[in-house]
Formats: sequence, structure tokens, C-alpha cells
Amino acid sequence: MSAVSARSTLATVGNDRTRALQHALYRAAKADPTRRFHGLFDKVCRRDVLDRAWEDVRRNRGAAGIDRVTLATVEEYGVTRLLDELVTELRERRYRPLPARRVFIPKPGTAEQRPLSIPAVRDRIVQAAVRIVLEPIFEADMLDCSFGFRPRRSAHDALQVLIDECWQGRRWVVETDIASCFSAIPHDRLMEAVEERVCDQRVLKLLRAMLRAGVMEDGQVRRTGAGTPQGGVISPVMCNVYLHRLDREWDDRDGVLCRYADDLVVMCWSRSQAEAALERLTALLAALGLEPKAAKTRIVHLEAEGEGLDFLGFHHRLVRSPGLNGKKQVTFLARWPADKAMQHARDRIRELTRRSRLLLDPKWIVEDLNRFLGGWSAYFRFGNSAARFEKIRNYSRMRLALFISKRNRRSREFGWQVVAYQSPDQLGLITLSGIVVDPRPFRDWRARPNAAGERRR
Repeated sequence: MSAVSARSTLATVGNDRTRALQHALYRAAKADPTRRFHGLFDKVCRRDVLDRAWEDVRRNRGAAGIDRVTLATVEEYGVTRLLDELVTELRERRYRPLPARRVFIPKPGTAEQRPLSIPAVRDRIVQAAVRIVLEPIFEADMLDCSFGFRPRRSAHDALQVLIDECWQGRRWVVETDIASCFSAIPHDRLMEAVEERVCDQRVLKLLRAMLRAGVMEDGQVRRTGAGTPQGGVISPVMCNVYLHRLDREWDDRDGVLCRYADDLVVMCWSRSQAEAALERLTALLAALGLEPKAAKTRIVHLEAEGEGLDFLGFHHRLVRSPGLNGKKQVTFLARWPADKAMQHARDRIRELTRRSRLLLDPKWIVEDLNRFLGGWSAYFRFGNSAARFEKIRNYSRMRLALFISKRNRRSREFGWQVVAYQSPDQLGLITLSGIVVDPRPFRDWRARPNAAGERRR
């Protein structure tokens, strides 16, 4: 057996053992909702858990932290060597996380910038190991209204809730998101939420160290008593653990709550119920030390030819089918890529075909375009997106033709001729036609009915 195949076999065995551990923790937590877990720290230090944590970190790629150590540097140094050192530091209680590196990235479609915290690679590995151990315990408690950053749940599952509830008649919608959610969660109250299920003091101490590590910005380390920095591996799980307190206090009599991380909608029967739901939601968030973002909080009435709302990248609007060929008109909730999503796609296409890339072979440009368009359309294809897909496709062709004309110092007509006529497949540019799946109420978003024919919530 070669060295590569041996490593692959060991990795498979390790992943199987890690999955078995997660299943055991989940079953134990599900069987006893009051159980508090001890003896978890030794599981965080297990080599198979750390090996899996490294694979997760490597797969997600990411930049270096404040120590400037990249994934390539770790591989050159020796992954086994680094993991052995982490095991020793953890067991001897010498491990200390470094502050995360703070960067700001633009929010698509806005002039705002989102703060992103980048922990060091070694800290990401430890966070991933803690997540592997803790996630199944808290997943056993999570409710059906929560969809973000959860295994086997996706944004499309949350979007299906809107389709189902609107079809039922809930057409008054409260939409909001939580202001600066990741940076506003109080550390002490977050740890109280964790301690409802975990009583291993070494794990709790490790979590506190991660929360208190702070961020480095402009050469200075900033530490506060709130926030689980957005960008950390453990942060999404901690956000869900804390906001689970909101989920379990919510009563469906106030409306059907659908939460994707810090984005929330509540589907209601009437305006009065929607107003009461918003008041209730604001009160519950205040009790958690959080508040809804005023600029994104409103009540929307879904009605035919009326306004709609944006949620998880899609614009949702109630429309009426034309009723052609004697068919009965049907009013349903349609969705398509929101204006912000369209602008983000155009910006990315323009970036991939910018003037500074004119020395590159056009086939490389097409490969980059196809890679982006494939990922973008894979998300938005589950909607009534055909018309907007055609717009993005045409924009891609236009930018590719412009790129070719500039590269050859010829007219735009020359570029269009090359793309449209001199290649049987338009230089291999991906086509977005025929891939759209229209949403249907009470059906799996993958366009398959549930096994029991029941609605998914």
C-alpha cells in the first residue's frame, strides 16, 4: 500500500470514529433534554477529532491570522507535528488563542462594510474541534424554526417555509434582522446558555478564552465583554446556541417564525397579528441584550401586484398566473434573485473581465466566468428565476465580447462576432437556460415530495 493510500485509509477510519462520536453525543442529548455533559475535553483533544478539524479548516481555505501562518505554511511545517503540539498544549493547559485579525469586506449591493475576524490557523483547528464535539449536543435541542448554520438544513429549507405559509393564507410578514448580532452577544449570558448543557469546566474555560481573545485592528488588540467574532469557526454555533433562547420563547400563536442565523421573518394572518408579533419579537430580543436593525425592520402585506420582500438573496412577491388556455388563475408567492443579488453578479462578472486581465487567454476568462455562474445559478435556480438568469447570461456574453474586442484592439462588433458566430458554443460559456426549478407549496425544495407527503417546517 502506498503512503498516499495509507493516509487516505487512516483519514477515512478517523472520520468514521468522529461521526460515531457525534452520533453518540446527539443521541444522548436527545434522550435526556436536561442532561449536562461532562468529560468532553478529552474528546476535543482526540487525534481523530483534531484530524477532522484540520480537514475542515483546510477545505474552507481562508487567509492567515495575525501570525501570518498560512495553510501552505502549516503543510510545510508538518500537519502531524502541529496537531501533536496542539494536543500537548491543550492537555497541559498551555494553549492560548491569539487575537483574530480584523478585516472589513464590502456588503454586496451596499456601501456598508462587514467586519470579519480571521483567527490564526492553529486557533481555527481548535475551534473546529470544539465545534465537532459541541454541535451535536446543542443540535439535539434546536427547533424547526431555525435554519442557519445547521447540519442538513439550508437557506432553501427556510425559503420553503415562506411558500408554505403564504399558500396557507399567512400574507402579513414581519421582516427584520438583528443589529450587529455577532458582535453584540454578551459573553456572560452566552456562557450561561452553554452551561445549560455543558458542565466540563475545561471546555468552558477554553470557550471563554476564545471569546476573550479579542481582535487586532490597526495594530491594537481590542477586547470587549460581548461578541463572538464573525469569521471564527465556532461563532455560528455559538450564535445559534444563544438565539435558541429566542426560538424556544416564541409562540406560534404570534405567527410562524423563520430564522436563518440573525435574519428573521414572521408569517402572520393579519396586520394586527403582525404588529403584535413585531412587538413581541422586539421584547424578546431586548431581554437577550439585542435589538432589531431599524433600517431593515418593517411589516409587509403580500398581495397580488403589491410590494414584496427580500429574504436570503431572493425577492418574494405575490403574483397571479395568467390563466391561459382555459386554466384557472392561481395566486402564488413567486421568488427570483433580488436586485442586490443581481448587482453582485454583475460586479463579479465585470471584475472577472476587467482590463487588467487582458493578457490572459480568453478560455481562462471563460473558465472563471463559468465557475462563478455555476455556483450563483446553483443557488438561485430554485425559484422563478428564468428571466433574471437570461439577463445575467446576456451580461456575461456582453462582457466577454468586450473583453475580446479590447484584447485584440478591435471593435465591439468584432468581439460579438467571435462570441456569437465563430464558436459553436460561444467559447464554452455556460448556459443558464432550462435549469430553473419553480417552488411548490408543501414540497421539498429539491422538487421531490416528502416521504410522508407532509410539509417541511
